[in-house]
Amino acid sequence: MAKNTYELGLGLTEEHRALADSVRSFAERTITAEHVRAAVDAPVEDKFPHYWHGLQAQDLLGLHVPEGNGGQGAGLITLAVALEALGRTIAPGPVVPTVLASAVLAGTDSKIGIEVLPGLVDGSATGAVALGPPLDAVPDNAGGYRITGVADAVLGGEHADVVLVPATIGDDIRWVVLDHADLQVRSQDSIDVLRGSARIEAADVHIGADRVLEALDERRIRSIAAVVLGAEAIGLMSWCVSTAAEYAKTRVQFGRPIGQFQGVKHKCAQMGIALEQARAVLWDAASALDKDESTADFAAEIAAVIVADAAVVCAQDCIQVHGGIGFTWEHDAHLYYRRALAIRGALGSREVRANRVAEQALAGVLRASELELPAEAETIRAQVREELAPLIGLDEDDQLIALGDGGWVQPHLPKPYGRSATPLEQIVIAQEIKTAGIAMPQLLMGGWAVQAVVAHGTEKQKQELAVPTLRGDVVWCQLFSEPGAGSDLASLTTKAEKVDGGWKINGQKIWTSVAQFSEWAMLIARTDPARPKHEGITYFVLDMSTPGVTVRPLRELTGSALFNEVFLDDVFIPDEHVVGEVNAGWHVARTTLAGERVALSQKMEAYATDADLLRFAKGRTLSPVSHYRIGELIAQSHALDVIGARVVLKQLSGSDVSTTSSVGKLLGMALGQAISEFVVDELGPAGVVAVPGEPSDKAMEQLLAGRATTIYGGTTEVQLNVIGERMLGLPRDAA
Repeated sequence: MAKNTYELGLGLTEEHRALADSVRSFAERTITAEHVRAAVDAPVEDKFPHYWHGLQAQDLLGLHVPEGNGGQGAGLITLAVALEALGRTIAPGPVVPTVLASAVLAGTDSKIGIEVLPGLVDGSATGAVALGPPLDAVPDNAGGYRITGVADAVLGGEHADVVLVPATIGDDIRWVVLDHADLQVRSQDSIDVLRGSARIEAADVHIGADRVLEALDERRIRSIAAVVLGAEAIGLMSWCVSTAAEYAKTRVQFGRPIGQFQGVKHKCAQMGIALEQARAVLWDAASALDKDESTADFAAEIAAVIVADAAVVCAQDCIQVHGGIGFTWEHDAHLYYRRALAIRGALGSREVRANRVAEQALAGVLRASELELPAEAETIRAQVREELAPLIGLDEDDQLIALGDGGWVQPHLPKPYGRSATPLEQIVIAQEIKTAGIAMPQLLMGGWAVQAVVAHGTEKQKQELAVPTLRGDVVWCQLFSEPGAGSDLASLTTKAEKVDGGWKINGQKIWTSVAQFSEWAMLIARTDPARPKHEGITYFVLDMSTPGVTVRPLRELTGSALFNEVFLDDVFIPDEHVVGEVNAGWHVARTTLAGERVALSQKMEAYATDADLLRFAKGRTLSPVSHYRIGELIAQSHALDVIGARVVLKQLSGSDVSTTSSVGKLLGMALGQAISEFVVDELGPAGVVAVPGEPSDKAMEQLLAGRATTIYGGTTEVQLNVIGERMLGLPRDAA
């Protein structure tokens, strides 16, 4: 059976998936519930836990370390994949503190790193990294330093053979490598009962200059810590999501599984969304650090903002879903909650983390989510560029015809309407069209209509409707929603009665975008009321000039009228305008070629974006609260970009992306609303009057129009149902 989405993990390559499966299998065999409980009830005095030799045998401690230092040279992303799988078992002991220390040392070519790394990689030694305030470093006459001070809450510090601590050297903060024998180490009462923390005290400890990690600044070490600790946090989140979902499927209250109640289902769905979002930004940060990209630290700061708090909230919600049993000492949920809190604490307060993101964004740091395409993309690119070249000099009308007839508008469609383009070809085509500055026709609802007609229509329908639509000559609307059937389209009551030569339609549709301007409509109507709810529905195409069609614009809260009511009174539709089989309209409406199309963005560009936010904020005097909020919004925006990139890469690998796309859509809905709300609120009194040329003009419009984004196309609540049921396997709502 295929794995659920929440089990698929950080890695996108076959090698990463194989590694994740191997580590997870190892962890489930060797770090059992009995082992974990034994570690809880009897604190381990030996620094090496029972499974340590297994880690050594599989070379898991050196995945990320360069081969020259005894590791495998696979980088942080590979380490993160392994740590996620290991993190599901809430492994006791110093694994993560040790690999964090080796990851920091691997980032420098210092002599001390070369000396210490082999022991950390082969498992003969353990390490720890202090992430709190710096100690004092006073230069001595021998060219070294004397280190004095205290570091609290050092993860894994009690038994660490080497401890990396921050120290103030001149005007900078640098990490120095200290030996356990030179320190006063005292175990502290840690919130994480499976991995202790220690108070490390250095009392005038002399070190040579070679023990200072000059190559790594404070920001880079924070970045490495965010990735290593964040990867483990994602593992514990994955356990929390799956455990809560499984409990919600089996726990019965009031005669049905609690996962059927929307309050529980939506909470579990939000947990799954948080997991996907956290995975996306952690994957991005680890990849960026491996490539030493200029914005790698910015990516890691975004990961620190999102992952740390998401892990805590997921663990809290896991306890909540379990109810009273989740609050007991005997249930493992509190162990995951405790570890999530410890990880978050090690990375510093949310205020500090978010403000770092805001500082960078306001300083002009941008991180584009560029896709790393396989080598064959360049061969495709050369051919696409050559074929597009003749279109560049055409006038607008001729260019639109050429785009439509050449299959460029919807390249995923089969030829001749599209180009039968693979996901990789679609990406390259989109990139090259953008590079060439070619303006594509805005099909709006026509994009959906074409997919249905090409997939299920007759040749005549394809020639008369699909071809001119692809040329940008036809405006479409969608007559699906009804007053009594909003998101529940299958509850429609519009009736189609068979008459000589066609069908007579009676009913009412609502929330129909651009119906007042449309020439054709997609229409679903019930043709056999005796059949079950999702059957007996037929898909039609309707000429909007047909007698009996009345369009009444609905004035929205914006004051404009994008939506409409459409009344159908004895409207005649000829048989030739049935798409697909009679009574199979639900299949036509759902089973189009949309699943083959690669969407390169999850953002709703018609509404407020991070670009609007930064244009507004730059140069303004911001309060500490506003500065902090900008950091949060920028982090969420970047997460959305990365989710979009991961959706595309999953499509390239042939994976199912339906639930990940739903996550992106839901997050995109909320992002524009949050940005416009921030801007209007920040303006105060000036935000509630539209002044042409001032920020309030556009912000007010975006704020009002944006309220629709969490309603149309399936409300947030419906999307949460979909995610809960499809991603987590929760039971469908009761009939």
